[in-house]
Amino acid sequence: MKNTYPKHEKLKSKTTIDLLFSEGKSVSKYPLRLVYVPLENSDAGLKFGVSVSKKYFKKAVDRNYFKRVLRECYRLNKHLLTENMAQPYAMMFFYQTKERLSFPEIQEKTVQLFQKFAETTKVVNP
Repeated sequence: MKNTYPKHEKLKSKTTIDLLFSEGKSVSKYPLRLVYVPLENSDAGLKFGVSVSKKYFKKAVDRNYFKRVLRECYRLNKHLLTENMAQPYAMMFFYQTKERLSFPEIQEKTVQLFQKFAETTKVVNP
């Protein structure tokens, strides 16, 4: 599998994002949180977005840095999500702390979070 983050995987639909916040379930591994909702459209595949709160990082430069780090962690570890998915999902990835973790620390937490997601969806979808 290629480690890419193509345009068709990016979460851009306002209705899907609203659905995530209204009906989505979440999995956390401090300081990361993954909110997800299954998609009805079976050919949609995985839709993924990232977010960093303005509450914790006032400067756009800092928010953009952590968004780049989150997208890179997703890109490198998305095989953990896709190999265990029985249906397509829309997901939003949040960084929720003032702490400035290094890339290897965020990478490690991302792997743990994706494994936790895979375990929870296996239970829901046997």
